Amino acid sequence: MSTDYHAPTSAPEPPKGHVRIVYLGPVAPHWEVESEFGDRAVIEPFRERALARLVLLPPHDPQFRRNRERVARDAERENLLLEWDLGVPEESLAV
Repeated sequence: MSTDYHAPTSAPEPPKGHVRIVYLGPVAPHWEVESEFGDRAVIEPFRERALARLVLLPPHDPQFRRNRERVARDAERENLLLEWDLGVPEESLAV
């Protein structure tokens, strides 16, 4: 006898907040983290972690891609909408 157990699927939770990460240019600080909505108790710790990963990295640095993925996973875990404004087209960053 075969039984397939599937956990009940529920609708995804609405995002807890929105975060936009903006590249300011080659002069430090390179990054700014803005939020349009969300609980500050969630947004501020995320902002601190994101800036710690990006503080010395311009978008064309090879380490940026890895750290960007880490920031994206962090936003996903926190259920935050994440937007990037790099000031240049994404394809121009390909290494």
